[in-house]
Amino acid sequence: MRPPIRVRTLVPALAAFAAAGLLTGCLGTEPAPDKPTDKTAATPGAKGAGSLGAPGTACALPVSFELAENWKPKAVTVSDDEISAALGKQGPATMVCEVDAKPAGNIGFLRVWSAGKGPAHAALEGFVKAEKNASKVVYNEIAAGGMPATEVTYTVYNKIMEESKEERAFALSTPKGTVIIHLGGLDTQEHREMLPAYELARSSVKAL
Repeated sequence: MRPPIRVRTLVPALAAFAAAGLLTGCLGTEPAPDKPTDKTAATPGAKGAGSLGAPGTACALPVSFELAENWKPKAVTVSDDEISAALGKQGPATMVCEVDAKPAGNIGFLRVWSAGKGPAHAALEGFVKAEKNASKVVYNEIAAGGMPATEVTYTVYNKIMEESKEERAFALSTPKGTVIIHLGGLDTQEHREMLPAYELARSSVKAL
């Protein structure tokens, strides 16, 4: 059972989440609804519910991968204005798609970033270095969907919640450019509950 959130952090945290919802709207997404009680995403081995990435799906990408059941994808368009760029660009990468976990019972997103052509490891390093308050960074060379890829795990300190939270991502090079698929989450518990959806994407990813 999740321990109660400290009262002294609750009000500023809620204010920050509200602001984030408004800013996210600048990227063409809707403010987050209340979190449902169902924990489908937390069950071991996420159940697939169709693929994402091919033409005709919610996000046309250089790769395709299996979506976890009840996760909702939406294409993201990042403009040049300051707020949109601050939210939708990180290091060499630009956000192109986000998959919302809230309909599946968690607070977080699986986000897809485009980093242009080049080595996956270098793109991922640039992505993480651009993340403020990142620490405990570990890179590994892996196989994602049978293709060479680089994966990173790290923590990010959240000043509002006054705690660090786990994050991870993997990157792979394709003929159409390097793709980074990132999983964050409200906190470490949410992140770990969403891991099956991330692992499903990682195991099923294919270059298009």
